[in-house]
Amino acid sequence: MGSPPRYIPQGALVEVTTRTLHGRFLLRPSRELNDIACGILGKAAALYDVGIVDFKVLSNHMHLLLRPANAKELAGFMCYLNGNLAREAGRLHGWRERLWSRRYRAIIVSDEPEAQVGRLRYLLEQGCKEGLVRSPLDWPGASGTASLLTGERIRGVWFDRTAEYDARRRGESVSKYDFAEEVGFDLVTLPCWRDLAPEARRERVAVLVREIEGRTRQRLSDEGRSPMGRRRILRQHPHDSPPRPGRSPAPRFHTASASMRRALERSLHEFRTWYRQASAELRAGRLEVEFPPGCFPPRLPFDGRRAPPLSLGALPTV
Repeated sequence: MGSPPRYIPQGALVEVTTRTLHGRFLLRPSRELNDIACGILGKAAALYDVGIVDFKVLSNHMHLLLRPANAKELAGFMCYLNGNLAREAGRLHGWRERLWSRRYRAIIVSDEPEAQVGRLRYLLEQGCKEGLVRSPLDWPGASGTASLLTGERIRGVWFDRTAEYDARRRGESVSKYDFAEEVGFDLVTLPCWRDLAPEARRERVAVLVREIEGRTRQRLSDEGRSPMGRRRILRQHPHDSPPRPGRSPAPRFHTASASMRRALERSLHEFRTWYRQASAELRAGRLEVEFPPGCFPPRLPFDGRRAPPLSLGALPTV
């Protein structure tokens, strides 16, 4: 099955999900992995025009709420993040196979305030809704929750592995943090909250956190059980996977109303129609083809004209 089209309207809010291979706990929280994940996120945000609204790195997948300038910036950001995080997590846990199960899934969030706040709430409640922790603040992995509540800058560690490799090749003695640097970045606000003062935004996040804590407490009480807790989460082996990884079909869009969903569906249909028609013209040999803005045009078609026979006299002499 082909990948969904990378259709990102200008300035759209996007929820991105990436899952590990077989649902293995290769992103299991630890102080070192948390620092590395935040460092890579900070580097990616500095290199690409993508604002990070919130993020949460779970043991076998991660969620990000992003504001990319366009599909190209998002693709570069995610390639950098997933590639570097896969190498560092593999190095940390002795994992030599590929780490991600497939390409990341990006879902557009409409500009409706209810939809945008709803997706932020969804990221905040990760770990709580599965019965792993009681509060969003209790999750031991890398997360933007504390920064959303306090406004503090998120800090991580970036390792320059290229410089480290070159130093080892020169025969130099290299210790663990010789080529490490501290990286910091700030979260950006939800588009629907851009006119609110920072204190008002933090208070709205605090309200969401309290609501999640209340629902989690009630659900655990109704089910008569306790959350897994920090200790058991940290004791999970990174190569293990849950017995039945949860999977559900991903929607094309996150909206708060049926009318907005229909409008986005029409916009996607127009994008696809334009793209397919342009692709057909390109395959037919018409190179001056206009593709829809914000897309990745396909490569030029193969030139199937009969090539002249190769002359042995044209071969270079050795």
